[in-house]
Amino acid sequence: MVNGLQLVALAVIAQAVWGMLRTLTPDRTRATIAVVASAVILLSGHPASQLAAIVLGAVLGLIFCRGIAAPGSRPLRIPVARPVALAALAIFLALLVAPAVLLAFRSSHAVAFFQAFYRSGALVFGGGHVVLPLLQSATVSTGWIDNTTFLAGYGAAQALPGPLFSFAAYLGAVPGAQPNGVLGAAIALIAIFLPGLLLVVGVLPFWDQLRSNQASRALFAGVNASVVGVLLAALVQPVWTSAVLRPADFALALAAFLALAVWKTPPWIVVMTAALLEVLSSFLG
Repeated sequence: MVNGLQLVALAVIAQAVWGMLRTLTPDRTRATIAVVASAVILLSGHPASQLAAIVLGAVLGLIFCRGIAAPGSRPLRIPVARPVALAALAIFLALLVAPAVLLAFRSSHAVAFFQAFYRSGALVFGGGHVVLPLLQSATVSTGWIDNTTFLAGYGAAQALPGPLFSFAAYLGAVPGAQPNGVLGAAIALIAIFLPGLLLVVGVLPFWDQLRSNQASRALFAGVNASVVGVLLAALVQPVWTSAVLRPADFALALAAFLALAVWKTPPWIVVMTAALLEVLSSFLG
């Protein structure tokens, strides 16, 4: 059953990559940035390479993506005062930096736990599935949970309603070390959603200026292209390498991808079917 959930995770991520390739890398320049970002991560193998790939995408975007046209939508008028927005941005940055400073002076699993999920929520660009490699690096690479448990939970999360960030509750509950259980789930959920909420409040008064500025459009175009590469790298390692161990696994993952991407089958049906087929296969094999 766990292997079936892993294969569903593979199909879901492949579907996400397919969709993001069409929307975030519509030209040769941005497609190349995505491939470069993916190569940086796969060749390095270091958790910090994900952040390095995003920064590299921003730099390449500033250099090569300045010809992107400005959006034609109407100006956005949101009643958020600039002092409130600046305060939200200050809190966002403080919560991003303060845990690292505290950990430099004193080891604390609770602080490291909050930092891992807050940083994952703060660095997500381009779509919810991009959080997968960030959370994998935060929880699996640190030894809090194993990769099989991670991917099985990610596959099962596809059957649930609501935003994909709620997967953090599962990751907060399952580690053996404290905080875990209900408390760990609550901390993980608050930590992963909080940076996005703070950024929305902080950016709204300046949004029209940002989207009309050529440099900022180019920067975010490069960042969005790089996150496609980040997710593509995650599709290969650790998802593909740990889930596809035999030809039958590839066949089931391909069928799940077809059901999701072409037949538009509800994800919960795909999750249950894949898990059931793997259970039946274990009895027959």
